[in-house]
Amino acid sequence: MAGESEVPAWDPDAPRIGYDYEAVADHIEARIRAGQLKPNMPLPGERALSEEYGHALGTIRRATELLRERGLVRTLPGKGSFVVPQEPANG
Repeated sequence: MAGESEVPAWDPDAPRIGYDYEAVADHIEARIRAGQLKPNMPLPGERALSEEYGHALGTIRRATELLRERGLVRTLPGKGSFVVPQEPANG
């Protein structure tokens, strides 16, 4: 699609430094920044993300919490998590 960048597919067996939840959050952030996950779009549900990323629900919940801390998503109880519109980069 026009305006979208390609984000490498998630490799559950790739070696990582740090915590799994950080790697999941980093990958989802890359998808947001590349335009694959658009502003106000809901993130897939926790179970779907758990299956996609091959991690437990607790890991996915912590990754979502980290995305909230980064200001990339907001979570509405009973509705899910949604991508927050980002300010355009200066420069």
